[in-house]
Amino acid sequence: MTMSAGWYLRRLSAMGPGEVGGRAVDAVRRRRWRSARPDCCPGVTGARFTAVLPAGTLDAVAPDAAKRLVAEADRLMAGYAEYFGVERDDLADPDWWFDPKTGRRAPSGYAFDVPYRDEETVGDIKQIWELSRHQYLTVLAAAYAVTGDERYAERVAHHLRSWWAGNPPLRGVHWTSGIELGIRLLSWVWVRRLLDGWPGAAALFEENPVALRQIWHHQRWLAAFPSRGSSANNHAVAEAAGQFAAACAFDWFPSSARWRDDALRSLDRHLRSNTFLSGLNRELASEYHGLVLELGLAALAEADAAGVPVPETVRLVLLRMTDALAAVVDGRLRPPRQGDADDGHGLIVDGSGTGRWGSLLATGDAVFGRRAWWPEVTGTDVRTPLLAALIRPGVRTWTRPASRPVHFPDAGMTILRGPEEGRGEIWVRCDGGPHGFLSIAAHGHADALSVEVRHDGVDVLADPGTYCYHGQPEWRQYFRSTLGHNTLRLDGRDQSVSGGPFLWTRHAESRVLVADTSNPEVSRWCAEHDGYRPSTHRRRVELTAASRELRVVDEVRGGPRAAVELAFHLGPAVTAELEGSRAVLTWTVDGEDRSAVLDLPAQLSWRAHRGESNPSPSSSSRGYPMLGWYSAGFGRKEPATTLVGTGVADGAEFVTVLGFHG
Repeated sequence: MTMSAGWYLRRLSAMGPGEVGGRAVDAVRRRRWRSARPDCCPGVTGARFTAVLPAGTLDAVAPDAAKRLVAEADRLMAGYAEYFGVERDDLADPDWWFDPKTGRRAPSGYAFDVPYRDEETVGDIKQIWELSRHQYLTVLAAAYAVTGDERYAERVAHHLRSWWAGNPPLRGVHWTSGIELGIRLLSWVWVRRLLDGWPGAAALFEENPVALRQIWHHQRWLAAFPSRGSSANNHAVAEAAGQFAAACAFDWFPSSARWRDDALRSLDRHLRSNTFLSGLNRELASEYHGLVLELGLAALAEADAAGVPVPETVRLVLLRMTDALAAVVDGRLRPPRQGDADDGHGLIVDGSGTGRWGSLLATGDAVFGRRAWWPEVTGTDVRTPLLAALIRPGVRTWTRPASRPVHFPDAGMTILRGPEEGRGEIWVRCDGGPHGFLSIAAHGHADALSVEVRHDGVDVLADPGTYCYHGQPEWRQYFRSTLGHNTLRLDGRDQSVSGGPFLWTRHAESRVLVADTSNPEVSRWCAEHDGYRPSTHRRRVELTAASRELRVVDEVRGGPRAAVELAFHLGPAVTAELEGSRAVLTWTVDGEDRSAVLDLPAQLSWRAHRGESNPSPSSSSRGYPMLGWYSAGFGRKEPATTLVGTGVADGAEFVTVLGFHG
């Protein structure tokens, strides 16, 4: 995907004067670095790695967690991995610039000349970048640490030497994005730490001039080109966390102290700016909440391991994020599927099958202590004992929620829950928050007033997900569109206006009018947004415990008579039999059959859509070329049923009732 002149103008209009000036300085520096290579790495003598794990740490790794880790490491040793829906069998000796999805190989040359957004030239950049985050190497290094099998260490060393030789400073796609450099540095720190018992560890890192040059240039790059202004989202946190971790653990250079102090100030600032006071992530994208929390915990571990004091605000933000995560997950420890999700992680030392969110809560318990209202966390992981061994314990006096929060006013998120009573929890997320973070709201979706409903952890009314970023603009647009969410569309318009794949030029403004869960029998929520000015869309939601019934009432207030579309996306496990305005829903969970009835507004004409990528004009909804899809993870999509009702907004209410049978 190449960016048009119009996109650049729209992007420029979203920047403030300070950001424009900073980017101009960056452009001059890039030109200067192109014509005159950056200074060579200063000489380093007598470097020692001291940021080791405390004695006995690995003894705390549970046997089942170690077993999963080793199984994953053995799969990697055989050359196999899966990234974003693409199976790879070439990891025994990878081509660092190859995209297995398109078969293309990224061009070489000066890094800032590579058009990494252009899939026709480069390939799928996410596929190329992911392997070079070197998080699979942290898995191999962790396998060495728990087994002592030197095969894993030798493979890590071989791949690092290959990468360093094939990706010299400022050459190619792996030197174009700061988040990639930051996460890669964090991976290298953990690789060195986990290989500490291996006789070749020092020769691979601190005694290796090539490694020293790479580490130095990564940090110099991050110091020179930080994410700025409207782009200072999770990227800025990753850059600061990686820079800080490297400056603490690899403190071998004349600039290390300055880089460390600057990165810590940046990390503190961006953790606070990226997080609401309630603890939820300001990007309103659940997976980025996980990424930022992982990065923050990893950086805190480096600080405490190195004896570097950190501002108390760093710990406070991470504590709030952990409590917020505990508050919003469902009974199976799944967070909301809100906003963009690209499967990004901060630190991976576990095998497949380890629950990401349960692992984060386990780490939060070890570091901060759990609250009585936290959900029960079962299962084990490798990461928790490693981080807990490094992070300094201590009693905090901060005030924490005495009971499980249900409404987060600053984020506009409300979680309604129905009683389990042996029949499974009813979990409902109601969205009445801001459109996204900063002026471009890069990872937001046009999903104002959408609802997400699960029964015993199964998506019933689902958020369809993200699927892709670059290369497939029609799919990118669909998955973040208004019609791609469980909400109402007016006159074929999205509530917010897109200016590009990570740019919104107009943001719908929402406000929550009611969020009342004080009555255990009936929970109520009501909100409205102005994205269809002069009309206003208002939605009321009620969850009644005794009848296990969810009632959704939509109303269009003011403005001229307009065409309306109301969409409900079902999870991929749910089968729907639609007859008129009633849909009978069935699914199976843990071997048990479950069902519900969805009574839809009778004044609308309803159709079921499933897996449509080029529907006929008679079945499409106002020009959208696809309907009926669910993306469980980045790069993956599968057919699912979407129910769309069409009609006219003429002042009447549209009432939807979802009743659960068992």
